[in-house]
Amino acid sequence: MPGTAHVVGAGVAGLSAACELSASGVRVAVHEATGHAGGRCRSFHDESLGALIDNGSHLMLSGNTSIQRFLALIGARDSLSGPVSARFPFLDLATGERWTVDLGNGRIPGRPFSRDARVPGARLADYARSLRLLNASQGSSIDEVLSPCGQLHERFWKPVSIAVLNTEPERAAATLMKPVLRETIGRGGRACRPLTAKQGLSSAFADPAVAFLAGNGAELRFRTRLRSITLSEPGRVTALCFRDGEIQVGPDDRVILAVPARVAEELVPDLCTPDEHRGIVNVHFRMPESVSRAPEDPPFLGLLGGTAEWLFWRDGTVSATVSACQGDVDGRSMAGAIWGDVRRSLDLEGDAARMPPHRVIVERMATIAQTPEQVARRPGSDAGPLGVFLAGDWTDTGLPATIEGAVRSGRLAAELAAGSMGQALMGDPVR
Repeated sequence: MPGTAHVVGAGVAGLSAACELSASGVRVAVHEATGHAGGRCRSFHDESLGALIDNGSHLMLSGNTSIQRFLALIGARDSLSGPVSARFPFLDLATGERWTVDLGNGRIPGRPFSRDARVPGARLADYARSLRLLNASQGSSIDEVLSPCGQLHERFWKPVSIAVLNTEPERAAATLMKPVLRETIGRGGRACRPLTAKQGLSSAFADPAVAFLAGNGAELRFRTRLRSITLSEPGRVTALCFRDGEIQVGPDDRVILAVPARVAEELVPDLCTPDEHRGIVNVHFRMPESVSRAPEDPPFLGLLGGTAEWLFWRDGTVSATVSACQGDVDGRSMAGAIWGDVRRSLDLEGDAARMPPHRVIVERMATIAQTPEQVARRPGSDAGPLGVFLAGDWTDTGLPATIEGAVRSGRLAAELAAGSMGQALMGDPVR
């Protein structure tokens, strides 16, 4: 009888691994500790706001090839939407200045040879200096590499790096921006069109993935927390010990641990994982009906000089994001300042300027701290015991800890698991 691939964790990484394996004809069983799929990438209906909100706001790019493959695989290619061009609007709250970074449609990003198309205050030489990222050393930070880029760093690279790495630029690993430059920004506007989930993250990722797995005959077990794994003398996994019982793992079976780094370290002896994290604060404001967004306006805005860093607009709700948070963050105490940023960004006055109903969500361990020291602690997908593979945005994918990184980590783990079972993953989906 062919073996079973047990995927522990139904976050984006676990769903990616499970769907890749299931699509390739491998018998799959998914075990999730909570009652829902999606992990940190999910949506829910907030009764107090009367609106569907995401656990956290995520901006994706058209050049995120792993995301595009995954969505095509599960039949959700049309679940993301965005403007037709790669335009990123910004506002400096300290000066009131607004500008838009237009990455154009060619292979040279940002049309730097046109003075009118550059970031305000940025020089042509600053764009050329951005290529320093490609030669960044392992121990260098974003600030160390890109500070010589002047206003281009302050008004583009810094807010982008904070959003991508969720780590303060003075400590964030510059090497993690190399693939961002190579795979998206460096490929011009066609690879940089901003995308957000049309109807929420769950409808884009978790729901269609679960439906795909169920349709392929995969076993889905929710509220099933893995407590420990049993290893034989040679170090091969022989059993998965859950709260409600034990599952034997035979020599033809494989296990993919798509769990948080700290959980993986508890389950796998001698596994070294990143042990420093950064949080994210999201505040969702239910806007009054008198406030609306023009259809031609981008559904997001980058902010400088305030508390919030990005605003996202969907169906009458404005969601503000504060990244790279450290320690025990009190999101509620930040709500007033964040609303001030929203009010000024949208030029609200009178009754519309009063703080509306809102929901604060604090993800204290949203990602690993993406510093050079923590990046060095990222294990590869094959760092587990015999028969066990690792997946998660915290593993060594070569990418930052983003949705793209999580999806790719799942495919990498699935590829290793399938290969060790004598099978290969399917080619590019045609859905």
